[in-house]
Amino acid sequence: MFKFASLLMTPAAKYLMLAFAVLFPLVAANEYQVYVMATAFVWAIAVYGLNIITGFCGQLNLAHGGFFAIGAYTLGLLTADYGWSFWPAFVGALVMTAVLGFLVGIVSLRLKEHYFAIFTLCVGFIIYLLIDKWEELTHGAIGVRDIDAPYGFGLVDFTETTPFYYLVLAFLVFAIWFMGRLSKSLLGRTFIAIRNGDELAQSLGINLMRNKVLAFVLSTTYAGLAGALYAGMVRFIGPDAANIQHTFDMITYLLVGGIGTIMGPLLGTVGIVWITQSLQFLEEYRMIIFGPLLVLLVIFFPRGITGSFLTWMHRKSQALAPAKKRQERKVDTAQNREAESNA
Repeated sequence: MFKFASLLMTPAAKYLMLAFAVLFPLVAANEYQVYVMATAFVWAIAVYGLNIITGFCGQLNLAHGGFFAIGAYTLGLLTADYGWSFWPAFVGALVMTAVLGFLVGIVSLRLKEHYFAIFTLCVGFIIYLLIDKWEELTHGAIGVRDIDAPYGFGLVDFTETTPFYYLVLAFLVFAIWFMGRLSKSLLGRTFIAIRNGDELAQSLGINLMRNKVLAFVLSTTYAGLAGALYAGMVRFIGPDAANIQHTFDMITYLLVGGIGTIMGPLLGTVGIVWITQSLQFLEEYRMIIFGPLLVLLVIFFPRGITGSFLTWMHRKSQALAPAKKRQERKVDTAQNREAESNA
């Protein structure tokens, strides 16, 4: 199993996965499968945002689904009620989630550990209640209808499933690329230092508040981007988009795939979405089957698919290091003896 996983982590395999994603609409059995994959990609983008604040920075944000809904509602209201076209409204959704993320982060990130999680959980409930009850703005339980789809400047019709799939795929590739660059940057290492301990980070001269807020803003912007894409895909959004259950679903995707890793959010999200869709024919019994599978996965892969593999690779390299050194010493001894005999 680990040998197979190691193949998935190579650069060549990542290009193969990208090629498969590009060709997927051509080999899919029907249009519904393309729609499911596009939906999984949208949620994966949101999970990558959660990975920034929770995986890299170590802060459990339980309002992440609420910011997803804010991005969706901002785009929906600007296009359906105020006559904006999709792309300006899309930028507006990103700005709105970034600004609200900054304001919430300034207040909440002064709290530590479970106090921060509880505060963000309350924020998530407040977002849901505002969306559900503020009928003059959000239309309440009726939701927002007739949301504009992205326009392709006369070249592409994004109201069709397959073109929209490729649009979401492009944003997903950018999200993964940015995550990879972030993880290798000084900023990413700063986030990880904060995750390892506030005292340690402060001893290194790191401004905790500034970097935590920046991580939170990046995280909420990812969520807003995913929410805006989701609204443009389904073209209707209701209060259920802010359901706190979506946040816990995204946490599950992140934990299964591998928290704090680059490929984990993608593998966890796509894997679980496809399993749940595959078991859909079982209706209410599918969770009875999916639940034990999830428990077994957590037991045998406590750091997720990607995280457990990386841990295994690290331990393997440590175990092989002494043997490699002994072999190098044997080679050096043999070479020295050969040199002495030649002399």
